[in-house]
Amino acid sequence: MFLLKCLPLVALIAAAFSANPGVKIRLTQKGLEYGRQLGVASLLEKLKTAQIPDFSGKERVSPIGKVQYSLTNIHIVNLGLPQSSINLVPGSGVQLSISNAFINLRGNWRVKYLRIIKDSGSLDVNVNGLSISQTIAIKSDATGKPEASSAACSASVSSAKVKFHGGASWLYNLFSKFIDKALRKALEKQMCPLVAKSIADLNPRLKTLNVLAKVDKYAEIEYSMVSSPQISQPAIDLNLKGEFYNIGRHQEAPFPAPAFSLPAQSSNMIYIALSSFTPNSAGFVYNNAGVLSMYVTDDMIPRSSPIRLSTSTFGFFIPQIAQRFPNLMMKMLVKADKNPVVKFQPNVMTVDATATATAYAIQPNGTLSPLFVLNVDSSVSSQMSVSDLKLASRITLNKMSLSLGTSYVGDFKVNSLDNILQVILKLVVIPTVNVQLSKGYPLPALGKMKLVNTQLQIMQDYLMIGTDVQFTG
Repeated sequence: MFLLKCLPLVALIAAAFSANPGVKIRLTQKGLEYGRQLGVASLLEKLKTAQIPDFSGKERVSPIGKVQYSLTNIHIVNLGLPQSSINLVPGSGVQLSISNAFINLRGNWRVKYLRIIKDSGSLDVNVNGLSISQTIAIKSDATGKPEASSAACSASVSSAKVKFHGGASWLYNLFSKFIDKALRKALEKQMCPLVAKSIADLNPRLKTLNVLAKVDKYAEIEYSMVSSPQISQPAIDLNLKGEFYNIGRHQEAPFPAPAFSLPAQSSNMIYIALSSFTPNSAGFVYNNAGVLSMYVTDDMIPRSSPIRLSTSTFGFFIPQIAQRFPNLMMKMLVKADKNPVVKFQPNVMTVDATATATAYAIQPNGTLSPLFVLNVDSSVSSQMSVSDLKLASRITLNKMSLSLGTSYVGDFKVNSLDNILQVILKLVVIPTVNVQLSKGYPLPALGKMKLVNTQLQIMQDYLMIGTDVQFTG
């Protein structure tokens, strides 16, 4: 049914555990309308499977007296849903309404009267004014995935007109009004159970929600629901955990998710908003995994660069290095000292990182001789992009400052190394990081969902993705 096609957009719903979400999703009326359009065909196909039971009865018909009849093999040959709508019921759920639907049926009839006279033929039934009103509730199952159920349903049929063909049809049409009423009641009983079954059939599709999505061999992100959906007249707001975890070890981040709210926008079908909590939890996870570090060697620096990772280059700024370790290649370990901090401000995303850079001279036998340890405070800006249901980014260096942590070669002016460290960061470290960031991480999604007309906005304390959707299966 068309609501069922719409519900995957709503499917990120529910149950209650914590305070603020890391991710919010808003489904707008435009999204609901798209679901309605998609689902009309599904509802038509489902209603065509309605089984009208055989039934029989007795009626007194003038002038022949009591007539026994039976109607069999009644099946739908045509069905139309000219009017349908989907509406939000604040605090309750989603309401599907169908009105002025029509159904054409065909079947067989048999009659017996005056004890010995039997007759048979075919019949046509025109059903008009079929109306269905269905409220659907969404909740979370035990795993944090959405589950749909029928909350309330009513169905009515304005008229069912029977026309007999064959035999003495002219005679039996005289008592068709009795058949009309019986058929109308039979159809009304079929509608709500059929809709309820359609809702239940939706749940396997809803279970495709990536509640726990793998990012890489180190991390996964959880999109379970942390509260019930907030249903108001203009939209449905859904609250997701939106937290990164180390694979196999779910340790909560040592900072809370901040509260934030979405602006009143409705030009797209859905809005996905990620607070700074989500990328900051990623920084916590990757730092815990020990992967926010890398060794930089000279062969990683482009040959066109005049800056080389050697004691000759560094000795020009720190003479004692060239004196004690002449003509040796060097290696530098760049390692995060703290969790990086992501900040969202209007139109700007920045990441503040505190790291250490430990320089070593590589002895002829491969032994590493420590030279110094620098404290590196840097700020980078990030450009975000969405592709294939993943959020990716690319960073560029804004500024950097150095201070001396430890020196194994005596005192030296730290600011003399600014240019060298900037070259290492810009030509080696940041490009390496960007390769990983370009792979992106999964956004919340259901089944074969595709994002179209996607726009990114960086707001105060959160990033918002406005997008339309297409379901391809």
